[in-house]
This record gives sequence, structure tokens and C-alpha cells, in this order.
Amino acid sequence: MKRTTLSLIACATALAAVTGFAAVSAPDDSGPDTAAPAARLPVERTSLLCPAPSTSDLAETAYTSFTPVTKGADDEGSAALVAAERADATDDGKDEKDEKKEKPVVQPKTPGTPVDGKTTGADAPALIGTAEGNTAPGWTVQQTTEVAAGTGRGVQGVNCTAPDTEFWFPGASTATGRTDYVHLTNPDDSAAVVDIELYGKDGALKSTVGEGVTVPPHGSESLLLSTLSDVKQTDLTVHVGVRSGRLGAAVQALDDKTGGDWLTAAADPASDLVMPGIPKDATAVRLVLFTPGGTDADLKVRLASPSGLITPAGHETVHVKAGMTTGVDLGEVTRGEAGSLVLTPTDRSVPVVAAVRVVRGKGDEQESAFIPASEPVGARATAADNRAKHTTLALSAPEGAAKVKVTASAGTEGGTPATKTYTLKAGTTQNVDAPVPAGLKGSYALTVETVSGGPVHASRTLTGSDDDVASFTVQTLPDDRGTVSVPNADEDLSVLQE
Repeated sequence: MKRTTLSLIACATALAAVTGFAAVSAPDDSGPDTAAPAARLPVERTSLLCPAPSTSDLAETAYTSFTPVTKGADDEGSAALVAAERADATDDGKDEKDEKKEKPVVQPKTPGTPVDGKTTGADAPALIGTAEGNTAPGWTVQQTTEVAAGTGRGVQGVNCTAPDTEFWFPGASTATGRTDYVHLTNPDDSAAVVDIELYGKDGALKSTVGEGVTVPPHGSESLLLSTLSDVKQTDLTVHVGVRSGRLGAAVQALDDKTGGDWLTAAADPASDLVMPGIPKDATAVRLVLFTPGGTDADLKVRLASPSGLITPAGHETVHVKAGMTTGVDLGEVTRGEAGSLVLTPTDRSVPVVAAVRVVRGKGDEQESAFIPASEPVGARATAADNRAKHTTLALSAPEGAAKVKVTASAGTEGGTPATKTYTLKAGTTQNVDAPVPAGLKGSYALTVETVSGGPVHASRTLTGSDDDVASFTVQTLPDDRGTVSVPNADEDLSVLQE
């Protein structure tokens, strides 16, 4: 997915307009050009989209919103998440729907303190969120659903995402026992038109149903993948391309035997990829890859372990045919230790998208989750909805040594923030003993900042409330894009001359 979203570009433009005048100064003829580099300033507006959480009557969903304190941000701000309109809604109960839409599900107030909200049942809608002022930089919303029984049972977690125009989802499926949906949410005042393409082991699957799908203004739509193609495929790559407008997109993957979770969009196609934080007790790991170009890709497969980069026996390399989805069973690749999967080209660089499907537990207590290839933490990244004794933070430095600062916020119902700093050796992954707020009440947020070195990749594993069941979900922590680069402006009177 393209992380530099249209909303971010708009923020940069607005900031440039606001700050450009202050940077204007008289030209200095006394020496060479000594103009200062572009400044980084907090964004002033952020949009986030959350998919409809579940179709199960047993679903219990928590939304947790958090904005880290950002230097230079406005003194005031506001944020809210409101219900999107379902594409299949009728006029019946329209007044009730309008009333629900106007009432925010979650309404953050102060940066540095998380706020949560809850809903139950199968009728919870997709959400459209907007934050402005001091609540905008780094705004993060976690949607966590627990389903007690049935297809997709277990914990399903997803970070609400910014709207974009293209998404790749390697790891979807139409195999027997899988029920996968692609969820689309439109935040804007005009309809969005998208094409949904499916790629299996032999290439593109023929389908006209996914062409020109319309998502209404401020609305949401979910499509069952098996209705887009009747071909049964264990491994699919879903491509969502927006013809007009912009959307939030995510794939909900539900399994009859191994529960379910959300598959979020993989990082943009690249030749070097990292899937951070595979749980150390994973009983099965399946790598799914796709190359969108016309050239085959050959990749080295390595695991960044606590002791360094190692090559999984029997899986030294993987060959990915152009335009075809490839799946590889890696088994219990972590062998009881923290690990991140690292892919690099064996020879020439070919852009690839990738994700891993992870299974924990045995027999009837199995649960599954997904870890897509992720961009680095960069300056700062945040995971909301962390819970005491149920959170594992994985930090990986696949290329070079790094120092990382991790801050635990106050809890939603009380607690004092805490901070720890960690040093990572090159080529390693650590499951760190993350800080927990003193006197914690409720859930809290973890903010990760790269102090030096890197790049650093990170993910957070959240386990379910029942310690006897292997239910879990994993969210990656890419840079929150809370600041934008705003160029300095110099006075140039020549623009006024003919």
C-alpha cells in the first residue's frame, strides 16, 4: 500500500501555505546560498478508516484511540470516529442510522492518553475518522474483536488505516474452509470506483464481478472473494486499484478450523522485505508472495533471530513466477525464539509483495493471524490497545544495529507513563520486556521511536483474554507519518518581472 496518502499530501500543502510566509526573508548577497533544509512540522489533519468488525452475533469489539504528544503541534484539536453507511442499507430505519452516524463511537480528547469505546454483535458498521489540530499527528486507532465461537473465532485485530488508491493483499484464499471478504470504506463526499483483481498460482483469475465496483460516499462495501471467482485457491493475492476517489481497504480472512483475523495491505512492492515479529511459539508459518511485474523474482529467505540472521533449512531461496502467487510452508520456523522473516534478492532486484500466515496452538485450540511485509518504524510508530500480560512487542534490526525508545502511555482508566530504551544488534529480533504504566487501569498504547541506527521493524502481538486458548492477533508498526517536510521559502522578486 502507498503509505504517502493523498490526505498527507494535502496536509503538506496546507502547512506549506501556513508556514511559507514566516520563512520569507531578504536575500543575503554576502555569500553563497546557505538556505536551511526543509523543516519537519506536525500534520494538521489525519483520516482513518476502520472496516465493519464482524458478522457474528457473538462479536465483542473494542476501539482504542491514541495520539502521541508531538512537539510543535497545535494547542487544541479534535477527533472523532463515526459510522459509515452500509452499501446495502435500505430506507428502513434511516433516521436511526443517521442518529448513530452523528454520535461518535470514540471521541479522543487529549494527546498522550488513550480513549476507548465498545460495541457488540453483528451490526457494528465500518467507521470513518478524522482528527485535526493536536490530535492529528500520529493518530492511531486499534479495532480488536473477540469472537467466542464459529468461523473466525478468536481475536481479530486491525489498525484502522488512512485512505489510499492502491492495495496489495498476498495471503487471501478461496480454499474450502476459508471465507474471505474484502472490505472497502469511502471517506469522501463522492463515490469511489475500484477494480478488484485476484491472482492465484497460475496467474490472474478470470472475473468481471470485481470490475468497476462503486462504493458510495461515506459508505462501505464488503465482497466475498468466492463470489468474484469460483476457482478454489489456497493462496491468493488480492489487488485493489482505485479508478476514482480513495478508499480504506482490508481483507477479513475467516477459517473454519484455525479462527481468523484481518489481513492488512502489504508494503509497496520492493526487492527487500521484512515481516517482523513472528510469535516464538508459532506451530505453522506459511509465506505467500507475488510479483506484480513481468519478471520472475528469486529471493533469499532468512530469519532474524535473537542471535542473528539464519537460513531456514530447506528454504534457502524461493522462486516467484511473474504474475503468479507462490506459497511456501515454513513449518515451525522460529523454533521457540523471536524471529522476523527477511527477504532479499539473490541477484537482480525485482519488486515483490509478501505476507505470512501464522498459526498458534494445536488441535481444536489453533488460531491464525497474518503479518504482511512492513515498512520500518522510522521516526515513530504506535500500537494502541495493549493489555497487561497479553502484549508482546517484537523489535528487529535486520540491517544494522539500532537504539530504540519505547514509551507506554497512561491507561484508558488511569496509570502513569513509563519509558525504556533498548539496543538491538544487527540482524536480530528481540521480544522485549516492554514498559507497562505504573498503576495501570484499562488498556494503554506503546510508542516506538528510532533513536539511532536501523532501520528498525516492529510488531505487536496481542493474545486473547482466555489464557487456555491460543487466540492472538499481530499488528505491524510502520512510521506514523505524523510530520511532513515543509520547504523553506526565500523571497524572489523576479517572479513579478516580465
